[in-house]
Amino acid sequence: MFYQCQKCKRTWQYPLQKCPECFLKLERFESKNLKVIGISRVLIPSPMHPKVPYFVLLLEDENGNKFVQKFTPYRTGGSDAGAMKEYKIGDRFEIKASQNKNFVAIWRAKYDLYEAISRVISLLGGLKIDQNKKILILPTLVSVCHPHERENTHPEVLRELIKILIEKGAKAENIKVAGQSHSETPIEAMAKKSQILSVCSENKVEFLDLGKGIFKRIEKEGLVFEISEEIFKNDLIINLPILKLDSKLGVKGAMENLIRFWKKENFLGQKYLYGEEELILKLKEVFSSFAKASEDKPKILNLADGTIIQRSNRQAVILDLILASFNPLNLDRVFAEISMIPLPEYLKSVKISEIPISGREIGEVQWQLEKI
Repeated sequence: MFYQCQKCKRTWQYPLQKCPECFLKLERFESKNLKVIGISRVLIPSPMHPKVPYFVLLLEDENGNKFVQKFTPYRTGGSDAGAMKEYKIGDRFEIKASQNKNFVAIWRAKYDLYEAISRVISLLGGLKIDQNKKILILPTLVSVCHPHERENTHPEVLRELIKILIEKGAKAENIKVAGQSHSETPIEAMAKKSQILSVCSENKVEFLDLGKGIFKRIEKEGLVFEISEEIFKNDLIINLPILKLDSKLGVKGAMENLIRFWKKENFLGQKYLYGEEELILKLKEVFSSFAKASEDKPKILNLADGTIIQRSNRQAVILDLILASFNPLNLDRVFAEISMIPLPEYLKSVKISEIPISGREIGEVQWQLEKI
């Protein structure tokens, strides 16, 4: 994605508020046709690029704009895992989208969160949104912390997502941002300190406390789930977790964040009897049954904030990724593979070789986050 001044035609790869020469707002445009005009092969590993060999491709779009992109010649996921692929000068560089619900899209957030979020959505086949569609967004809200501490979803990720939804045709009054506290701390305090509430206010979007709403009772395999009815009142659910590494769960991501739809008292009672990993898998079965029951049930898109993440010791590390999938378990499994951590029990049954991946290959963005 590039940014151009319509007067002087100067172009940048990163977003500026105004052209420094003309003081006019820049116009955003996306490169559609890319070809390889240069290749550099790298054989020396580094902390952020431990897997070698890899290639740095010099790409050129239809307007003559040039940029570089890392490329690994092997695939770590999908049916063609392990297959070698190399580009030659003059080849067309293409990344294909998919309608497969198990698909995981990965994109590097270089300079612009808007580009990364819109790109992973398009790789999943895009979203059909009109002004009547009701949308519910569920960010991670678990602590009263400032955004830089990375306990909660970063407000900039939410801000850019709302901007994209409105540009696609959604009305602000049909978008809700929701959360539920599973502790004694009010959800409003978490939303205020994390600046999620201020993003809602500036976009005239309603913030909703799920704990004050109505819950639907669902029984499955001897377990009782009380799930928020907001899931059934909306046409599209966007699960917006921040990715974290955790000493107990291994990965806190898409599946763990969906627990916020579960009534606090009911969840804590079940957690006393069962392990959290077992409850996560049971919850996945509940959400899967929603999708199989009827076509009029809402889609649940999982869009994960992996820009700066917490390691298990709560130190923050830059990853600069946005991940998306309609399958939350697959998304968490891909994140575990990127982080190069031992798999938690609830992810061991998910085979990375069976997960179709697009955007960036796992090998391109993979590094040992816990050993940095």
